[in-house]
Amino acid sequence: MMERVTIIGTGLIGGSVGLALRAAGFEGEITGIDSNRLEYLSALRRRAIHEPESGPLSEEQALRKADVIVLAVPVLAIKDWMHRLAPMLGPKQLVTDVGSTKLEIQTLARELFNQPGRARFLPGHPMAGKESGGALLADAFLFVRAMWLFTPLGTDVSPLEREWREWVGRFGAQTLDMDAARHDELCAWVSHLPQMLSTALAALLEDKFGDAPEIMAIGGRALRETTRLGASPYSMWRDVALTNTQPIADTLLALEQRLAHVRENLRTPELRDEFALGNKFRARRQE
Repeated sequence: MMERVTIIGTGLIGGSVGLALRAAGFEGEITGIDSNRLEYLSALRRRAIHEPESGPLSEEQALRKADVIVLAVPVLAIKDWMHRLAPMLGPKQLVTDVGSTKLEIQTLARELFNQPGRARFLPGHPMAGKESGGALLADAFLFVRAMWLFTPLGTDVSPLEREWREWVGRFGAQTLDMDAARHDELCAWVSHLPQMLSTALAALLEDKFGDAPEIMAIGGRALRETTRLGASPYSMWRDVALTNTQPIADTLLALEQRLAHVRENLRTPELRDEFALGNKFRARRQE
């Protein structure tokens, strides 16, 4: 039974997990670990995590006592924590993560977890977030109607894994299991490519126009929407690019080719066909 949860990384997603647990009725202990003291204190003030009445637990105490440990840090840090946790935890504990890429995490999890005497590991990825991070922006309802993806290591499901999935459902999220490689490929298209496109467009406009006041005045909603993701910091996306390089590169190449096709057909009926395809895609998503 899940009575104690430790969240490693108490920023936007980790803090939102803590708040969502409370909003969903979890009455157990939620402790936090964060290398950034200010983030930890912000999460504490927001009541996303708490310190026991007996006083703060040491990092080792919080980890050994936890039934479920949530890794809510960037992907490379998740992998570092997996190496630290594997020899420390026992078979009655579950580790899960919220990393944006899954294949490298799943591969490492097979080596380190789900073995005799070791803790279980359930790779996960909530498709939710904001352009900026931090515990101050944590939201108990961030996951409502969001898709929470899992890339399980096998078909056997432990009681803690089943219970964690139930809590995710209580957050208001939908869940979907998929192959880790397929996850990374699809996320490259639907999440990573839009980010790189928005970043590149915003950077191009900055290079071209700088702080010229006319740009935002005449750009309007279209410009705001297409460059919104350009506000995301590099620190949030570095590990995604490093751990999903080839799928992202493949999507960027496909987009480059598509843009070249548009450029070459600005004065031909094929431009109309391109708009028709774009309209069809959007219409399907609005049904």
